[in-house]
Amino acid sequence: MNTTDHAILMPTPETFEQDVLNSRVPVLVDFWAEWCPPCKLLKPELQRLAPELAGKARIAMVNVDEHPSLAAAFRVSSIPALAIVSGRRVVDAWAGYAPKAAILQRLQPHFAA
Repeated sequence: MNTTDHAILMPTPETFEQDVLNSRVPVLVDFWAEWCPPCKLLKPELQRLAPELAGKARIAMVNVDEHPSLAAAFRVSSIPALAIVSGRRVVDAWAGYAPKAAILQRLQPHFAA
């Protein structure tokens, strides 16, 4: 996997703590599935956003079909579900498609000063 700052993380239950909870910057976690049309619309928005976040935040994508334990831990009941994790806790969360600009607006308050 590409490990540059703008790479989108694909954490597993085994790597989630290291990749997301212990991150030095906020992490936007996208809970998604292949069969979900709004999830497919959201993915390119996240791919366009990732390079802009370099050094300020990261993006992680969790396939709920492959990792149901992570979806359950975040009480995901509909997808796409997004959560901003900072300091080992969820600081913002919402469900549904959002354009890049709206996602960035929700992330910005959590960037380190």
